[in-house]
Amino acid sequence: MKTLLRLEEFLMFVLALFLFSELDYSWGLFALLFFTPDLSMLGYLANPRLGAWTYNLIHHKGLGITLYALGSLLATPWLMFAGTLLFAHSSFDRILGYGLKHEDSFQNTHLGRIGNSNR
Repeated sequence: MKTLLRLEEFLMFVLALFLFSELDYSWGLFALLFFTPDLSMLGYLANPRLGAWTYNLIHHKGLGITLYALGSLLATPWLMFAGTLLFAHSSFDRILGYGLKHEDSFQNTHLGRIGNSNR
């Protein structure tokens, strides 16, 4: 099942790259900003509950889809860029096994536990 889920995420990642290729932005900018959604982990500096909330908000694919669709409807390319970036990043994370976080621990995700304690 994990292989099938990773394949699905890979195909969504490819879709995001295709959508980005239709925008008039450089691949260098995409690469430079690709890991900025991980700044949402800063919420963990306050506590695990806030950290999980901020991480999950930014890594929720619905947010990326909404921003892209809104940008498309409003003819606002930077919103389409932001949506594509969030969607691609979230798919990439899930390919690697990083899921949405539960409130008790960063390592406890909807895809299972991550890190050394998982071995």
